[in-house]
Amino acid sequence: MGVTYFAGAAYRALTASKVGPSLYDLCDPLFHKQTGGDAHIVKFYKTALGNPALRPLLCRAGLPELRDPARFKAIQQALRAARDDASPDWEAIGQPIAELLDTVALSHPEPKPVTASAQAPSLGEIDDVIKACGTHLLRSFDRNGFIPTYAAFNLIGDPDMHGRDFLMALTGLNSRGYKNSTLLFTLARIFIARSPAGKLINPPWTGIAEPMWEPVQIRHRSAYYDAFFTEALLSFGETGLPSPDQTTSSHRAIDAMVEFCLVTSREEVRSHDGTSVNVITALAPPPHPRFSRLFAQIKQDLGFGIYVPDCDTTACSFSAATQAGSTDPILDQPLLDFYAGYQVGNGSNEPMVTVPLNDHIDYDGAIVTWIDNLAGERPYGNDLDPTLNLDVLEVSFRNLVRWKVMETPTRLETVQRIIGFQRRLVASGAFADPKSHIYYLPELYSAYFGRCYAAFRELPAETQQAIDTDGTFDFIRLRVLAYVQDELIAREMNTFDAALALIALGHLGGELAHFAPALRCIITATGEGGRKGPFKAYEWNKMKTPTRILVGGPEVTSAFVLMGLALARRRMMNGHAA
Repeated sequence: MGVTYFAGAAYRALTASKVGPSLYDLCDPLFHKQTGGDAHIVKFYKTALGNPALRPLLCRAGLPELRDPARFKAIQQALRAARDDASPDWEAIGQPIAELLDTVALSHPEPKPVTASAQAPSLGEIDDVIKACGTHLLRSFDRNGFIPTYAAFNLIGDPDMHGRDFLMALTGLNSRGYKNSTLLFTLARIFIARSPAGKLINPPWTGIAEPMWEPVQIRHRSAYYDAFFTEALLSFGETGLPSPDQTTSSHRAIDAMVEFCLVTSREEVRSHDGTSVNVITALAPPPHPRFSRLFAQIKQDLGFGIYVPDCDTTACSFSAATQAGSTDPILDQPLLDFYAGYQVGNGSNEPMVTVPLNDHIDYDGAIVTWIDNLAGERPYGNDLDPTLNLDVLEVSFRNLVRWKVMETPTRLETVQRIIGFQRRLVASGAFADPKSHIYYLPELYSAYFGRCYAAFRELPAETQQAIDTDGTFDFIRLRVLAYVQDELIAREMNTFDAALALIALGHLGGELAHFAPALRCIITATGEGGRKGPFKAYEWNKMKTPTRILVGGPEVTSAFVLMGLALARRRMMNGHAA
């Protein structure tokens, strides 16, 4: 969107007619000058919603329903209970807000079909972009001492978070601070979405992955990100395109990032059998996340002070380190024994999954997200994401011999139950529904399935048959390819969509002709990032609570474009299916 769009949207938000009480009419009497009650919810309101930057945009955003004194009073009473009660009844507190939330109509992007066939760029053009992306990543590492990623809040929230989902989150999350922020962010999104401010805060975009609009982006570092930057630099090296100096720099960066994953971000936890296990935390303790001083304080003020390990960061860190040739003893731990304690069983979605935002899918056999730390803390409750489970499979295939999976029936059973979960997900068509995914989009699931499929196909044929006795991987491959070819690349894409399409097509053996639209999209968009890199920042992953929080960055886009183009380049040079 250009300056004209944003100027017009801002003007309409600032001059809109007020049709009912605003967020501030409702909340200021409770939080603006309050000193008693739960200190966090008061501070959160003042910092996140009552701040001088947001107030002008929302002061005229009113709801006509709140002209009803009884309804206005009911919401204020709910907020007062959240502020003052020692043990709040979150179901009761959330009910009047959930009813208002169900009046909000948001939808996922529906890109327009593309009818014109694209002409594939030359290998020279592809090589130029690969080199630009590799150079961007290495320069960023040299400049920062790491490769940064960014988080950004979209206050309009996630299209899949309706009243029922909000109540699930409010009652399933464990941390009171996280409940507070979910409550107030959800209340704010109702006023935003139903006012002209919504067009300013949530402008339209091309494609599926959401661009990360500036200026509010929070730079940080996590082992999860370092793991994928490691894979990107390994991919860069495999192309043969880096200069000798870049090869040296790449090795140095990979070594540093693997160390950050396996050493700096290591955390000891207890397994379900009481044994001690080393896993990888989502966010290492300060100063390692590399927040600015301003955002480090704001993060603490908003109640996001506790981070616990997660199954996905652990799996991806182990995988990247394995691919990089690490011999750290941590990799000898058979993670499948630990993951089995976080595997949903007996067809039950409860009680292990406390925030079942995607409970329309059958969780049986899948691994949940969050790992209890030694103190037993799990501030986010627990949820379950299909893409995470692909990462667990992928790291298991890479370490099949090291972990003696084929020789250990319980480990093989854990793998096969995850595969069964994936088959049911794909057979139902739910993999293509954004609501099925907690942290990702269907297009990213498709790319990550390709990554998992490639690791599986590297195993000996007899091992593949013993693991996948009913041909599930080929079953899923055909359906994911159909989604990518018939839906994703057949519609308008942005750079990140195109990169993910290439990763899926490259790993899954898509026909070479299907690469052209995604390749042309990337070549055409090169330079869109301006001074920050070859490409813009787009949504890589997200949180749905406490509001829609996007994670990505220009370096992330470069990493995924590099990996996608490297796969396409290999296919074009070989001229046959992978």
